[in-house]
Amino acid sequence: MRKTKQAALESQGWRVGSAAEFLELTPEEAAVVELKLRLSDALRARRTRLRLSQDAVATRLGSSQSRVAKMEAGDASVSLDLLVRALVGLGATPNDVAKAMQTPKRRAAA
Repeated sequence: MRKTKQAALESQGWRVGSAAEFLELTPEEAAVVELKLRLSDALRARRTRLRLSQDAVATRLGSSQSRVAKMEAGDASVSLDLLVRALVGLGATPNDVAKAMQTPKRRAAA
């Protein structure tokens, strides 16, 4: 968030913090959430790079389109194992998965 926007919100009585602070996540829980988001981003990027629809990915993985959408959204019901299996199912190598885990999730502009 831009400093000017943060200052304006705080001057109006708003408290500004991170999602982890708001949700009272432990550092370990926050790290797992961040990891899931990184893998979700990598899955969406790989799918679009391969020019596949969510339905086509679902067929390849033996799953449903709605499940693929949840994977790409980082839904809480999606396990790290499922995200990794989906990436590998789309041709990702262990090195590709490792790179995805190191790449910070893109943040929305404030």
